[in-house]
Amino acid sequence: MMRTPRRAPRSDARENRARIIEAAHTAFTGDPSASLQAIARAACVGQGTMYRHFPDREALLLAVYRDELDALVAAAPLLLRAYGPLEALRRWFERLAADARANGGASLAVAAATRAGRRHPPVVAAVELLLRAGKEAGQVRQDAEAEEVLALGSCLWRTDDGRADGGTPCPERSTRMLTVIIDGLRADARP
Repeated sequence: MMRTPRRAPRSDARENRARIIEAAHTAFTGDPSASLQAIARAACVGQGTMYRHFPDREALLLAVYRDELDALVAAAPLLLRAYGPLEALRRWFERLAADARANGGASLAVAAATRAGRRHPPVVAAVELLLRAGKEAGQVRQDAEAEEVLALGSCLWRTDDGRADGGTPCPERSTRMLTVIIDGLRADARP
């Protein structure tokens, strides 16, 4: 069976997608819980156009914050060159938690994907790289899996749990929680 080549999106479709992403970036910067309906209105597109490009909120978040996610993914091998595997993993998660405290987009996108049970393969691959290095060095327990560690680490950037008084970021709590996660991943942590 011969498949016809997929043609490039029409210019108006590309423009609609770009407007949606721009409107979403603006909306999420002001209010991370902005509705898709409000974003569609701001982008001057209908609901059908919005959902044709982005079937759900998580897909939109991943598109809006692609650059931040790419930078986070690219940080993993750089951290491994500069630090031991466990310290590199700690610093990778610290970077993600700091992004959340600054209301950054990478943490929003990763949290949304984690909450929806959706995998974001490059982010999972970055955590897998860090874990594999730790396993090979004998520092990380062999049964640690990237998706589970990422889901566990998601507690670090949940703003409702990481604030001391409902508005003031609480980085000390995040640091303590990350220490518990890292200690639990140590190869010698098994009972």
